[in-house]
Amino acid sequence: MSTTTARDLAHPSRAEAPPARPRRGLRGSRTLSFWLFIGPFLLGLALFVYVPIGWSLYLSFFEARFTVTPEKFTGFENYTYMLTDPDFVGSLGTFTVFAAFIVPTTWALSLGLALMVNRLRFMRGFFRSVFFLPTACSYVAAALIWKMSIFSGVRFGLMNTVLGWFGVENIAWLADPNPPWYWLVIVSARLWLQSGFYMILFLAALQNIPGELYEAAAIDGAKPGWQTFRHITLPQLRATSTAVVLLLLIAAYQAFDEFFNLLSKTTWGRPPLVELYYTALGENQDYGAGSAGAVILTVLICAVTLLQGKFLGFGKGEESK
Repeated sequence: MSTTTARDLAHPSRAEAPPARPRRGLRGSRTLSFWLFIGPFLLGLALFVYVPIGWSLYLSFFEARFTVTPEKFTGFENYTYMLTDPDFVGSLGTFTVFAAFIVPTTWALSLGLALMVNRLRFMRGFFRSVFFLPTACSYVAAALIWKMSIFSGVRFGLMNTVLGWFGVENIAWLADPNPPWYWLVIVSARLWLQSGFYMILFLAALQNIPGELYEAAAIDGAKPGWQTFRHITLPQLRATSTAVVLLLLIAAYQAFDEFFNLLSKTTWGRPPLVELYYTALGENQDYGAGSAGAVILTVLICAVTLLQGKFLGFGKGEESK
């Protein structure tokens, strides 16, 4: 006779679920997956960035001529030599002149292009691509085009041909530092190469400005144009403008390709990196002095960036301004 009751039928016993099996493989190990993705990048960063920086710092305290494994410790002699070297100090002056030209002109041109493209009602993507396209061009290729085709010192150069139509004699753009026409060549090449990139940054910032601000300004009687730009658009672009100025200053310190290819082996118009190139890889191959100069330049870039960021309020929220 069955002993099953109605209570048992109403509430049948449940079978116990088997214990969860641990997940195995890559999907179950987030740590392993993380290191598989990030490991090659960190390895390349350490091998090609941090190790050379550390070794350069090490070489700066040794007499390292024609060797990267020196034995004679010299202390701060290399730093003293570089800070008193007129060529290296002069290269820092060259950077100052270059930055004084390139930073404000690139900022103004990039912002102007962004404002123009942002106001377009048709073919906006086309013009955005056209202005951004030079960014993909090699600095070396652009410098050679500027040197051999546009600003060639002979009468076949484009600029001299155009000036010849108005009766102007041929100008040696890159062969004579008096007057320093080479600044026009270098600045125009850098403007063409990098303005499109910063235009994209400004364009993204312009598209993030709320339209209600302009509507409220119109209700309050603000006139479209300069008044609206000065009191609404420009303040809203403060963070982007600060970032652009910092990036332009760092890029000016790192200028190399256009100077090296446009001015060749001339002793004037050398920025810091070109001067360090000839110091470390020239006839004397003084790796110790070159490394000391690189460390000085790195510290200078960091100091200028921090001071500039503090002065412009980079990284501060709207409430702290």
